[in-house]
Amino acid sequence: MLHRYIERRERSWHSRDTNRHPRPFAWGVEHLDAANGSDPGAALEAYVGRALADSDAYFSAEPIGDYTFDGFRLSFPSPVRTPDAANNVVRARFFDGGGRLAVIVLPQWNAQPDSHIGLCRVLQRFGVSTLRMSLPYHDDRRPDHMERAEHLVGANIGQTIATNRQAVLEVRRAADWLESRGYSRLGVLGTSIGSSIGFLAMAHDPRLVSNAFIHVSTLFADVVWRGLSTAHVRASLESALDLEALRRFWTPISPLPFVPRLAGSRRPMLCIVGKYDLSFPYDLTRTAFDAFDRHDVAHRRVVLPCGHYTMGMAPFREIVGFNVVRFFRRCRE
Repeated sequence: MLHRYIERRERSWHSRDTNRHPRPFAWGVEHLDAANGSDPGAALEAYVGRALADSDAYFSAEPIGDYTFDGFRLSFPSPVRTPDAANNVVRARFFDGGGRLAVIVLPQWNAQPDSHIGLCRVLQRFGVSTLRMSLPYHDDRRPDHMERAEHLVGANIGQTIATNRQAVLEVRRAADWLESRGYSRLGVLGTSIGSSIGFLAMAHDPRLVSNAFIHVSTLFADVVWRGLSTAHVRASLESALDLEALRRFWTPISPLPFVPRLAGSRRPMLCIVGKYDLSFPYDLTRTAFDAFDRHDVAHRRVVLPCGHYTMGMAPFREIVGFNVVRFFRRCRE
């Protein structure tokens, strides 16, 4: 009964967005450091192989000193230069909670500018500093001609890879800034696509020692292919390739391949998931948990009887907030 009710609510909330439109499929090799010959699929395969062979280098960003901070708003150059000037400057808001712990907050795909701000303020009151970042092509970083941040999750294969990598590199530059301000404990709070980006950053940056993820999955391609939120993206993708090929191309931006990097990790990690999630199907979440167990990755699970959208509604919203605040309070020292 509850399962069916939650699914109806999920589909109802999903249908409220009327600007989800399929965009043309594209290989997008021009967005990557990859040869763009007569076989773009082969060029992508070679690019993926290089990225996986040395993911430390792939997800590394040169340190900079060019940060602008007015006491609340932070901006700095993105490590990746795109054709859209607005997207080349990272925007973030800082909430100083004192203490040694600072958490980088990564909202969901197409989040509103005030998304997660309330949670940041609550964490601030409990002594946890937060840096709420705008993801690529979100908020002030979205060009005027775009309605949605389709470059982050879209039917352009190469651009989706490049933009997710860009986000990971930006998290690492944000960590540089927090470290320069004296924070000795850093972490990530990621939601949905922010969870995926945050996990990739955590897997490649040992400074991120306390991390919480709302919605957890395995392979980027499977979520896009099966998820309710990305059905319009699949409609374009399946005109050109199958799921197996998409999995290969999007392996570098998928959490699952990098779980072994955390083998034996004791870094605190909180995972909050919805059992009836139609956007991050729960069987994919279970696969992620199985991988954590197999590689002895310490984590705490909170499984709620809700879905993707309903997790942001009462009473699940409050349960999530309670668990997040309690987790980071315990990680402060």
